[in-house]
Amino acid sequence: MNNLVSGLLRLAVRALVLAMGLVVFLSLLAAALVLGLVWAARATWARLTGRPMTPWVMRVDPRTGFSAAMRSRAQWGAARQPDAAAEPAAPSRRGGVLPSAVEVTDVEPRELR
Repeated sequence: MNNLVSGLLRLAVRALVLAMGLVVFLSLLAAALVLGLVWAARATWARLTGRPMTPWVMRVDPRTGFSAAMRSRAQWGAARQPDAAAEPAAPSRRGGVLPSAVEVTDVEPRELR
């Protein structure tokens, strides 16, 4: 009895996954068909009216991305700009030397076994 229930459950899950995949496939197919019909209607209308058919394009201007980045930089950097009367930052106490740099030694290669 247990095998029968697990087999039926397995079959039901497979059928459900297959149905979900079929729904996704059919919805994508319907979207592609609608897009094709709209494109064909535009082409037919352009041919009937004698006008050239303008292509569907997405205009991309690289300057817009650069200007957006610069605006963002100006927005965030404006709050951190130092005043002229502010004192300069104190020099680092380490002076560019790591504290445990004396302990570093060269690696000696070992023979392969």
